[in-house]
This record gives sequence, C-alpha cells and structure tokens, in this order.
Amino acid sequence: MKRIALIALAIVAALALPEAQTEKLDFATIGRIKDEGLNRSQVMDHISWLSDVYGPRLTGSPAIQQASEWAMKKFTEWGLANVHQERWKFGKGWSLVKLNVTMVEPQVQPVIAYPKEWSSGTKGPVTADVVRVNIRTEADFARYRGQLRGKIALTQPARVVRMYEGPNILRMDDKWTAEAETTPVPAPATGRGAGGGRGAAQEFRQKLEDFYVAEGVVATFDRGSDSDMAAAGSDLTWQQQHPDGGTVFPGGSYARDENAGKNVPGLTLAVEHYNRMMRVLDKNVPVKVELNVETKFYDEATMNGFNTIAEIPGTDLASEVVLLGAHFDSHPYATGATDNATGSAAMMEVMRIIKTLGIKPRRTIRVALWGGEEEGLLGSRAYVRDHYADVETMALKPEHAKLAAYFNSDNGTGRVRGVWMQGNLAVRPIFEQWIAPLRDLGVTILGPRSVTSTDHLSLDNVGLPAFQFVVDRLEYNSRTHHSNMDTFDRVQRDDMVQQAAVIAVFAYEAAMCDEKLPRKALPAPQRGRGTNPSADR
Repeated sequence: MKRIALIALAIVAALALPEAQTEKLDFATIGRIKDEGLNRSQVMDHISWLSDVYGPRLTGSPAIQQASEWAMKKFTEWGLANVHQERWKFGKGWSLVKLNVTMVEPQVQPVIAYPKEWSSGTKGPVTADVVRVNIRTEADFARYRGQLRGKIALTQPARVVRMYEGPNILRMDDKWTAEAETTPVPAPATGRGAGGGRGAAQEFRQKLEDFYVAEGVVATFDRGSDSDMAAAGSDLTWQQQHPDGGTVFPGGSYARDENAGKNVPGLTLAVEHYNRMMRVLDKNVPVKVELNVETKFYDEATMNGFNTIAEIPGTDLASEVVLLGAHFDSHPYATGATDNATGSAAMMEVMRIIKTLGIKPRRTIRVALWGGEEEGLLGSRAYVRDHYADVETMALKPEHAKLAAYFNSDNGTGRVRGVWMQGNLAVRPIFEQWIAPLRDLGVTILGPRSVTSTDHLSLDNVGLPAFQFVVDRLEYNSRTHHSNMDTFDRVQRDDMVQQAAVIAVFAYEAAMCDEKLPRKALPAPQRGRGTNPSADR
C-alpha cells in the first residue's frame, strides 16, 4: 500500500512539473521589444544626460536632485504613471564647489587629486609645506605634537607602481562562463579577538582626525590602496583594480551627522604624484603645495535621501508588481557613468521601450532609481522597510505578497550575459525558457550563486525573488569603479543597447507569466541588520 501511494505521488508530481515550468512565450512581442531596443535605442542619450550634465550624483547633493527631476520629466513625457520621489533620512548633504592642487616647489606640477566625501574645505587658497607623517598607534602622537601646524601631511609611505598584469578588459569567455555557473564553497569565517576589529580601527581613526585638527594641520594627503593589484568585485574576483596611471580610487568618507565638516580636508592623490613628493622629501628638498578646497554642506531638510519611482500600470494582475531597479547615486570623483548611470539608464530605457510599443502588461511594471546605495544600500533598504518588511523582525507588509520579481542592474557598461539566481534554483527552468530567444544576443548564463553588494540584496534579505544580472565587467573593476575615470567615454554603446533590450524582455516576461516567480524560504529575523546599513558592503 505504501509503495502504491509513493508511485501515485510520483505520477502526480511528474504530471505537475511540466505545467509549473512551461512558459507561454509571445515571440512576436519579444521580437518587437528586441527590434525597438536594438534599432531605436535612446539609452546612450539617457546616460549622457545623467553623467555629462548631472554627474556626479552624490546622495544629498544638488546634482542628484536635478538628475531626478530630469528623469521624472522623461517618465512623464513617456506617459508613465505615479511618478514621484520617496524620501528617507540620510544626514547632511555635501558637494565639491572648487578644487585646485598644484605642487609649486621644487617645480610646478598640477596634481591629480580628489577630496574624500564630506571633507571640509581649506577656507580659501593656502600654500603649505608638505611633510611625512607616520602615525600608526596612539603612542606616535607624541612624536608629532607641536610639529604639524600649517603643514600638509602625507599619511602613507610611497608605493611601488608595477606594470599591469592580468586582464584589464574582462569579457566572459568560456572559462569565466563555466565558473559563473558554479557555486563555490565559502572560506571559513575568521573571527576578531576581543578589543580588535572594525570598532577599534574606527575609534583610532577618529582620534587621529581629532589630533590633526588640534595640531592645526592644513590637509592630509594619501595615495589610496596599498596595492596596485587589489582584488575588487561583488561576485567573481577575476579582475584587479589598478590605482595608477592617473586613476584615483579615493577611499573612505567623513561624518555626515552633526560632526560634518569638523575634520581637516582629506584628499587622495594619484600614486605617481604622491610618490614624487615622497622621493623629493627623501632628498631633504622642501615640497610646497598650493591648495584650495571649497566644499558645501546641506542640512537634512534641504537635501535628504530619496528614491525616484514611476510605473506602467498593469491590467488583470495590476495589484502585483514587477520591480526594476538600479542605484541612481554615484561617488563624486567623476561623473558616475558606469557606476551607475548605465544601470539607471538601462532601466529607464526598458520603461520607454515597453511604453512606446503600447504593451499592456498584466502586472504593474515599476522602476525604482535608488539613492544612497554607495553609503550602504540605504535607498533600497528604506523602500523595503516602508513597503515590504522589517528585516529585523520579519514582520511582513501586504505588498510583500504582491511582488512578482525584482531585477537589478549595477555592474557597469557590459552586455548582459545572464542572471545570478541568488540561490533560488526553482527559477532555473523558468529563466531557461526566458533566455532562449535571447541567446542570439549572448545571454546564456544562469549562475546559481548569491551575490551581494548591490540593491537586490535588500529585497533578497526579506525573502523576495530578487536578482542581479551577470554582465561583462570590461574595465569596471580595473579602471572605472569608484574612480576619477568613471566617465561617459568609458561606456560601450553596443553593450548598453543590448543590456536594455535584454532587461526589457525579462520585465515583459515577468509581467505576463501566469504565476509570480518562486521564492526561497522566508529568512529568519536579522536583528541588527536594519541599523547597520553597511553590513553587506
């Protein structure tokens, strides 16, 4: 009897499986989407407006507000509905007003440099001697007390700059494609001893900044990463950063709370220019720099955080939502072109394509351009908290049950090669059917692993089906990501046209299929995660 029951159960499961996995694809509409997306794309114009005209788009700056107003105007012109901003607390805003860094002795040289975010200014042009400072512990304070007033401090040793090694341009060949379709075994966690770790480091850093202020230091200079081959990337660490060749990757930022602006100005220099100053000082030859840093702070009431939202209403399943997202903000070191005007423009172009073709989606297709991603996924976390769930208690809101899928784009200017499935293996048979008509565009990868460090994680953390696209990294890690080289000129037109067209097909399929995408098990409450927004960065 037990055997008969098991056989019957297996037959029922076998009969149910094809129905659950079979998608009814409208190839005619998919063809129209591809035609509009590939042959009449406006994605590069969107990117140029967001980067050339409004970049950089640091959260809390006038530029990101202007960029949002432009995007909302475009959404309205295209006929999208419910176009608005949703605001959340962020802290003080900041923008760079003016910068001039010139070595004037022993010879004149314009210096490639950029202030750290939320840095104070110099209150006008100053000319100051440059000195080396090596403070690693509180015991070192005594060596420099009374020695630094009116000086510019070089805070790191020189670093050897080597020739480039390894891939500088990364396209996913067969080797990388095979790796993307595996799930690696995580390395064992390494704990921190009592009294050590991030908290102690942050406490010492604050004491050091207070010391510089008390000693009357004019500014601090650093040259960025200790290695010109530092590992980078949020998923596969195939490619290395190259903080040389005039490429600057400033690291860290200052307070944006009530202590904003109380530090001395802090700047990151191109390593070649930094090293030159160090070598000259080693010869006991004085170095002088003319410096003018002008920055501006904005009160929370004037410039706070926000997300930019718009949608195409659905028809018979209008209460269910397909959410598309990309972070709208950028670091202020360049114009935020590949990080992430590209992703934002792709999602805008998806909405334009679907609206232009007069497609009537069953589900509502909503786009969210997130703020505050660079500070710890703040915009998407706020949206999840307000609409879907409290990550700390896992208390669900009604909209949680209505989200059909979330798709995110945030890895630069490369073409879409597939989707990271975020450990949600139940979506594989569905996505396999969705990518079938996209294989001619190079979409082949269904990566099983969970990736982090961008906004889909905010939704994944509360059990929603949220996915990041696999894209060719190109120069993203090696040159443009969080650097002064993140400009429109690094954007690859053909790849971006493909990216927007592919995502438009995914959005359409998710909006038209009979069922919402499968979900993983609901996570347990994550106490402390809601109050530590940088935990996954």
